[in-house]
Amino acid sequence: MILETEALAKRYRRRWALHDCTLAVPEGAIVGLVGPNGAGKSTLLQLIVGLLPPTSGAVRVLGGPPATVMRSGRVGFVAQDAPTYAGLTVADHLNLGAGLNPHRWDAVAAASRIDRLGLPLRQRAGGLSGGQRAQLALTIALSKRPDLLILDEPVAALDPLARRAFLDETAAAATAAGTAVVLSTHLVADLAHVCTQVVVLAGGRVRLASAIAELCGSPAELERIVLDQLTQAAAERTPNS
Repeated sequence: MILETEALAKRYRRRWALHDCTLAVPEGAIVGLVGPNGAGKSTLLQLIVGLLPPTSGAVRVLGGPPATVMRSGRVGFVAQDAPTYAGLTVADHLNLGAGLNPHRWDAVAAASRIDRLGLPLRQRAGGLSGGQRAQLALTIALSKRPDLLILDEPVAALDPLARRAFLDETAAAATAAGTAVVLSTHLVADLAHVCTQVVVLAGGRVRLASAIAELCGSPAELERIVLDQLTQAAAERTPNS
């Protein structure tokens, strides 16, 4: 397995953001992590990439502890705000990526992707649109040739057409490279056509984890199943009147 968690949990003071999370992600899978705002999605992803320590339980990425694996460059991570440096040009970002990942950086693939996306090398990131910044951040992550790519709500600020283009690009690039992807979102419809697996998270708990092909036969059916799980989770958290 490319990623495994066992009874993983995270508490912030008295509030549990994640409870008893057990998952297994195989190589090459594209996993949609779905849930409402506050479900624990970002907490789970930050535990996976070693930005947070777990309160209890365990997480192994590529067979090792997250912090160690992240230093190896084998995991790409694009945070929720698609981080780029406003004062640096597109070319500066590529040079920075190459410098930080000297043993894994694919300069040819990076340059080719930037050219295909039509991003001007001399343009500062602060002058790019939200979709262009997201694509630049994704290019940096993909050009590390990661075995696992973690994307935290990367399309949240994009319009529907830009979201679809971004997701299509991500799925195509990951499939071509054999990269596993974990992609979080609260928009079920955006994931149905690109993901191979779905994980539903609500109230800090895993409500559903399944291969989509085994779960349903259409995007509409997937959306119904996910919404049923989220509705049930919300009802369980609501006190009886």
